[in-house]
Amino acid sequence: MPSPIEDYALLGDLQTAALVGRDGSVDWLCLPRFDSPACFAALLDDVDAGRWQLAPATGGPATRRRYRGDSLVLESEWDTPHGTVRVVDCMPPRGEAADVVRVVEGVSGSVPMRMDLRLRFDYGNVVPWVRHHDGALAAIAGPDAVWLEAGVPVHGHDLTTTAEFEVRAGQRVPFVLTHTASHLPRPHAVDAARAIGDTEDFWAAWIGRCTYRGPWGDAVRRALVTLKALTYAPTGGIVAAATTSLPEQWGGPRNWDYRYCWLRDATFTLQALLGTGYVAEARAWREWLVRAVAGDPAKLQIMYGLDGSRRLPEAELPWLSGYEGASPVRVGNAAADQFQLDVWGEVLDGLHLAREAGLPATDTAWDLQRALLDHLEGHWSDPDNGLWEVRGPRRHFTHSKVMAWAGLDRAVHTVEHHGLPGPIGRWREVRDRIHAEVCDRGYDPERNTFTQFYGSQGLDASLLLIPRVGFLPWDDPRVRGTVDAVRRELCFDGFVLRYRTDADGGVDGLPGAEGAFLACTFWLADALHGTGRAAEARELFERLLDLRNDVGLLSEEYDPTTGRHMGNTPQAFSMEGLVNTARRLAGASTRTSAGKDEQAL
Repeated sequence: MPSPIEDYALLGDLQTAALVGRDGSVDWLCLPRFDSPACFAALLDDVDAGRWQLAPATGGPATRRRYRGDSLVLESEWDTPHGTVRVVDCMPPRGEAADVVRVVEGVSGSVPMRMDLRLRFDYGNVVPWVRHHDGALAAIAGPDAVWLEAGVPVHGHDLTTTAEFEVRAGQRVPFVLTHTASHLPRPHAVDAARAIGDTEDFWAAWIGRCTYRGPWGDAVRRALVTLKALTYAPTGGIVAAATTSLPEQWGGPRNWDYRYCWLRDATFTLQALLGTGYVAEARAWREWLVRAVAGDPAKLQIMYGLDGSRRLPEAELPWLSGYEGASPVRVGNAAADQFQLDVWGEVLDGLHLAREAGLPATDTAWDLQRALLDHLEGHWSDPDNGLWEVRGPRRHFTHSKVMAWAGLDRAVHTVEHHGLPGPIGRWREVRDRIHAEVCDRGYDPERNTFTQFYGSQGLDASLLLIPRVGFLPWDDPRVRGTVDAVRRELCFDGFVLRYRTDADGGVDGLPGAEGAFLACTFWLADALHGTGRAAEARELFERLLDLRNDVGLLSEEYDPTTGRHMGNTPQAFSMEGLVNTARRLAGASTRTSAGKDEQAL
């Protein structure tokens, strides 16, 4: 059985990522990219789906662990009856090939150790051929080859490669796992100690560019390192999470593949990166965005592949039982084909934010925005699937209309303040018409709150974003009423649900419920701050920080009943929320995408 979600630490090389449990087991690794089939998939089944464990022979979780500084070099230590041992893990930033480096270090005594390697390609479905070549082990299946260089003898039996050895104080035993295409020759040997040092140096240099100097600095830096680790360096795209199918509901079926790039993350990502000094990363993300959405604006998708690819067909993997039995396990994501109106506004909002921040625009950026605006003008009144990708019927979601308004508002601002050409009178008229309709049909005057969709009795946490995008000011009574309604109707032990799944007869078309959504809870902290309740905002933010695991990571959701993380992990949306809310509460200069300073009451 896999470990609790909160027990996993992240390794990454800027093209893929691995999850390592407190028991020393790498239970998730996709090679060579985030969205490639996993060669270790024990996370979604059991050990026979693939894992790589390196731990004391006595077993058990590490006594303590930490990242070295602000790096992704992980140290796990076990105190055993025989002494203390340390395992140092890292994935060096991608060079010739993808490497996972693990070094066992004796701290005291003489500790018996065990290595258990079970390579299973194609999400646990394919057992490779394993051969020994001049002191190394090669595992080959189809297009994939994995090579293991070990500092001790290894043995194969029952489709598993093992090693049993003792490590004494001061002794170091290296293991290096390297992935290549199966038709290529054996990769060059990796010096484990040098690889660890180079990885530390890379992350030290990267985090040294961080300009954030406010409170909660350790948490902010760890969140930024995690966002960087979720970046696919060749293109600048940022995946929503490193995993697929970790459940939003214990037992399923709310299990989705998050190893793709969502357009609606654009503004949140740019705010987090630009606000902390990472202009190059923000530019790379903006350029990925422009490339991905090029083409017919009517065919804009809500998400794309790491390289901007559009076809992300969803399939189920019946041979995997799912995390703690939560099935089905899905790869690909059918939501890519949904119509979600808000995405047009999100893209326009993000590109406008980049322009306001001084990022040089590409030659085609404004032409692209004009095309998106033309489509938005003609379709803003259509029902859609909404921000949360509901698989029920299309509706007139309030947040979607607000973001359509935002897209047109940014266009008006661009013409007014940057002198770019455009039919500003027509855009103003459509913008104002959307605003009037939302205030009329998306607002419930009896309850003094906006609603999830026109005519709905339910609420939606995305309504907390209404003042953040400038649709209404923070001091508008309807804003405060909506914030209070969300606290009253969507909070579970103070943490925010995206929506009530049983509202309006089951809004999302799926059975059951889900956990509290962490990004939405950061939005609530922002909203409390914006409506003049700074002490409550700070208290909620610090409760959110307390939910981080022992190495500072957050997943998508949290279960207040069990105290466990839920959903895919680590989640970019959650880490972006942490960075942006920390900056806001610390009093950093923040700007809405309309280019106006936000003012807290």
